[in-house]
Amino acid sequence: MLTTEFKHISVLFGEVMENLHIKSQGVYVDGTLGGGGHSAGICSKLDQKGILIGIDRDRDALAAAEERLKPYCCDKRFVQGNYSDVKELLAGEGIQKIHGAVLDLGVSSFQLDTPHRGFSYMQDAPLDMRMDAESGERTARDIVNGYSKDELAEIIRKYGEERWASRIADFIVKERKKATIETTWQLVDIIKAAVPAAARRDGPHPAKRTFQAIRIEVNDELGGLERAVDEFIDVLEPGGRLCIITFHSLEDRIVKEIFQRRANPCTCPKDLPMCVCGKVSDVKKVSGKPILPSEEELEENPRSRSAKLRVIEKK
Repeated sequence: MLTTEFKHISVLFGEVMENLHIKSQGVYVDGTLGGGGHSAGICSKLDQKGILIGIDRDRDALAAAEERLKPYCCDKRFVQGNYSDVKELLAGEGIQKIHGAVLDLGVSSFQLDTPHRGFSYMQDAPLDMRMDAESGERTARDIVNGYSKDELAEIIRKYGEERWASRIADFIVKERKKATIETTWQLVDIIKAAVPAAARRDGPHPAKRTFQAIRIEVNDELGGLERAVDEFIDVLEPGGRLCIITFHSLEDRIVKEIFQRRANPCTCPKDLPMCVCGKVSDVKKVSGKPILPSEEELEENPRSRSAKLRVIEKK
């Protein structure tokens, strides 16, 4: 039973639709289905022979998207799973190749605004943060209470790019010795105490980077992304396009580097007069620089401010 309505505003929607070059009878994958915003755009361009495969780890997202996409006539398939397993998930649907795909790596507004999921530092809830709330995987509570001080500092520094990572980790460890840290607001209070007052006055909410870091660790988001980008490129038909929207520098760097490696795979020393490694590019970049939200979108949807879209095409 859904407790919160999906109100997710699809970021860079027009830019994704334009760059996918959607064929009416093509096969397309939305690897991060969420509320189905991008999928609705794709479905609107498909006829009865076109196929949309929506993948999400969250059963609530799948149910909401299925309801939202009912008006469209194309063949719609909803698959619970991790987009990094796209080859396996497609094989389960009897599909080997696709004409395009989109990955929107932002946490959906639904997840942020559903208190019991524990993603938001703005609402009190049990520390969870799992994309798939039914999985038996570790939760944010497990990480906050189980990781060593050095491990906590490392993930907060690496995934949150938080300058006060060591101090935050130290405060977490001291507090959990008194009692287990159970809720988001308990963690927020600890972070606020750890971050000096002068630093709290400027910039984003003091807990933003730490919450991001823990969420990434809980869901293995960066490891999954590295696997997924190559797998999605592998399953594209010639001329097929992959659109990926990132929201922070770590994600964008991974996408940028994999796109670069696939577009220029030669491993020969630069001083060699010609390539002898025999590695040939199978993709081309659609745009050198990432596509950014318009001023209009930034005004309508502040959550889009850090979004970057990169697009690659299979040769």
